[in-house]
Order: sequence, then C-alpha cells, then structure tokens
Amino acid sequence: MNLRPYLGVLLLALLVACRTTPVAPASSAQVPKGATAVDAVVPEAWISTESPEDELDSLAVWPTEDGHTWLIATAKSSHRLVVYDAETGQRLRAVGGPGEGPSQFNRPNGIAVHGDLLFVAERDNHRVQVLRLPDFTPLGMIGQDVLRVPYGLWVRETRPDDLELLVTDSFMADYATRELPPMGELDQRVKRFEVRLDADGRLQSRYLGAFGDTTEAGALRMVESIAGDSVNDRLLIAEEDRRVGSTLREYTLEGMYRSHSLPLFDADAEGIALWACDAGQGYWIAVDQLRPTIFRIFDRSSLQPLKTFSGKVVANTDGQVLYAAGTPRFPAGALFALHDDKAVAAFDLRDIARALGLSDRCMQ
Repeated sequence: MNLRPYLGVLLLALLVACRTTPVAPASSAQVPKGATAVDAVVPEAWISTESPEDELDSLAVWPTEDGHTWLIATAKSSHRLVVYDAETGQRLRAVGGPGEGPSQFNRPNGIAVHGDLLFVAERDNHRVQVLRLPDFTPLGMIGQDVLRVPYGLWVRETRPDDLELLVTDSFMADYATRELPPMGELDQRVKRFEVRLDADGRLQSRYLGAFGDTTEAGALRMVESIAGDSVNDRLLIAEEDRRVGSTLREYTLEGMYRSHSLPLFDADAEGIALWACDAGQGYWIAVDQLRPTIFRIFDRSSLQPLKTFSGKVVANTDGQVLYAAGTPRFPAGALFALHDDKAVAAFDLRDIARALGLSDRCMQ
C-alpha cells in the first residue's frame, strides 16, 4: 500500500538508506504468486469465455423459475451485470450500463440475492440498487445519504418479510493513496439497513446505524467482503490492509468484535462463502488472492484452519459464491469463482470434498 502523503525529507532519506519499499495496492499485474503449498489441486468444472473489458468482481446465484440456474457477475469497468448459465458457463446476457438512473450502474461491486431480490452495491454511485428477478426490474435505491464507498453485501431474513442488509463501506481519507481515515471513524465501516417490500410491492428501507471496532487489533482498515452465519451468531469480514496483515475478523451479528481474527493470508483476503451442512456443521471457504488463487477452508464452528486447494487455472480471484442446492450438472452444488477479473469458473463441490477428505454430511 502507498505510504501516507506526508513524508518529510528526512524520512525519505531514511527510507532510501534502509532500502524500504512501500507496499503498493494489489492489482491484476501485481498479485503475488502462491507462496504456500496447497493440500490439493481441484480441476475446474468449466471456465467461461474471457471478457477482460468487463473487469468482473463479485458473484451471486439465482435459480430461475423455469428450472435453470443463473450466475450473475458485477462488471466494474463496463458498469453492468453479466449473466451466465451456471451449469455450463455460457454467457447469456448483459444488463444495464453506465449512469445514475434505475438499471444503470457506476462501478458495481458487491452483489447478493435473497428470493427474487437482487442487491447491487455501486461504489461510485454510493448506493445499493435493488432489482427484481428475472426481469431485473428496478425497485429502488438504498443508502445514498449515508454510503460513501460501498463494497460488500450480506443479506439475512430477520422476520417474515423483513430483511437486514449489511454493507461494507471502505471510505478513505485519500482514496488515491489509500490513506486511512482516523481510527475513530472506523466505527462506520459496516452500515446496517432494514429492507422490506410494502403491500404494493414498493421497496422500503431504513438505516439502522453502523459498526466497526476502533482498536488496533479489531479495526477494519480496508474492508470489502462480508458474510454471516446465523447459527453461530457470526460475521466474517475481510481485512485487506496488508500493512497490518490481511485476514478475516470475527464479529457478532450485532457488530461486536470478538477479539479474534483468523491467521494471516499471503495476499488479500477476498470472497467469503459459507458451506452449510446439516446439524449446524460445515465449512467456511475464503479466497487468498494469489496466482494461482488459494482457497482456504476453515471449520464452521471453531474457525480452525483445515485445508487449502487451488484450481488448475483460476487466479487473482476477487469474488466467489457457493451454491449448495443440487443441479443436473452439480448434484451436490458448486463453488463459483472469478478468474483474473475476466472470466468465471465453477468447481464441483463433490470434487472439492473428495480431494480434501471433507465430511460426507455436506454432500447430502
């Protein structure tokens, strides 16, 4: 990451004398090669045709009304959504384009599905846009008055017809140089919203406040991915600032830091996916953004590190999504991941489980 803008002449001289090099933010050209041996290499079930002009970032899955499955990706540079057939990786269509209006996007990043509602975080429109599937009908916007640089999304049902939306907000004191805001402002890193549709199907939302630890140990300095586990009252939130070590921090669903972070990643901690099995068991899968990508697996209950794997091709992954429902191509479900900002890929969950010796409970 870039050092803070204020550097005196003496400090610069010392830095040169000591041959200390600032760590630049990771880009597609700077992502390090894998430094850690993996437990298994799992072949991809398919990899889509590349579209580097899109700069793909995050993924969501939706089962269509006619029995198919869509994989929906955000495309940051082309300011749209790209829809794939999740069974084959075939590109089906693109939705939207640049702009500030309904069905338009400006740097779409995080994406989430709940029922037939699609939530899309737009970094540079400073909002979350909600659309109804399958037609991508725009229903409204959330958070324009409080969101500054929204990235990751997680949605859960709190009561029948009521949803809670969590949005990570990675604002900076200086975005170009990655200068962090004062520690006291990091209590605004995750914004919480109540979301529901009224009797006429109109979107209603209410801002419920923000949270984030402000201690050195628990602060969310640079944050993007977020995912939760209601069974274990747990949020995992990716801390991407490699100046202090990239990791996943554990919070409660109410936003309290549990004084626990997972072991440090070699590169950026990115997409987080819960592989929920029966009886509350299962696994967390998190992305370590390397070349090739390393997928790190943790025990769902204890968060103990268990296994790692890579694909044969997939590298520099941002977002991933796990879909545990069976489909004709993937009877036990699939893990979908971004490949180098330009393609999407699928892993059969059966292949992952067999290669790593994971529990059969997750195959049912």
